[in-house]
Amino acid sequence: MDSSFKPKPLLNKSELRQIKRSKTRVEGKKVITDDVKKLKSLKVTPELSFQESIDYYKEPIWIEYYIPKESRFAFETKYLFILLVDPKISDEECDLARKQAKEKGEIVDVFAYMESNPEAIRLIEDSYHSTMSMHESIHHIFKNYKETGATEDLKTACYLTEALLKYEPTIAGLTYFRDYSIYNLNYWIRTLNRLKIDFALEDATVSLLIKRRNELWELENRVEDEDFDLLAALFFEQAFPNRGAGELSSDDMLLFE
Repeated sequence: MDSSFKPKPLLNKSELRQIKRSKTRVEGKKVITDDVKKLKSLKVTPELSFQESIDYYKEPIWIEYYIPKESRFAFETKYLFILLVDPKISDEECDLARKQAKEKGEIVDVFAYMESNPEAIRLIEDSYHSTMSMHESIHHIFKNYKETGATEDLKTACYLTEALLKYEPTIAGLTYFRDYSIYNLNYWIRTLNRLKIDFALEDATVSLLIKRRNELWELENRVEDEDFDLLAALFFEQAFPNRGAGELSSDDMLLFE
């Protein structure tokens, strides 16, 4: 890769200035964090049955607001529930492993696939030479869970899967396992939810889940959820307070003093 390449910041300079002045973020959504009535009206959790909640990742959002009459700040934790969006499955060969895994209610097991498809070993080993130990660990954890019901290592499998997101796309992934990592991540999230095991994902992963959820809402023209949008905006403010700061000059940084 060209060493001069620099990824495009999530926000440009004018958007950063706007955040500082009016608490506005991506897509012009306004986040007025001193609107006490609005913040207090947000539900701690949405009205979901336990079965429904399995299909959501729950992210705690720390809310701070000022109460003028009492001359004090109040702190409260509410939860952003993000609907898990599974990748669509086609009839292409790269979706076959994921299609079979979904029919069986299992993960896409890259290590097991390699064992049962020797013709694919060379390509898979070339693509995952630096992560094969992670795939092997996930394989053994999943196998142990299915055979014995052991749950103590399920969080480890989830976090390893989360880490593997950073290594895609690969040649093997595009050939045999397209979108397997997000499919597997959703599988582990649902499994942990069902077993009521507490866990927490990295901010970058939560951001990806929000993006996938928002893409679904836009694609299907679903009704906008103002509470979700506000909590998501607060999440981004807390998780990425200096988005795009690398593009600012020393003069621009004065805005943040």
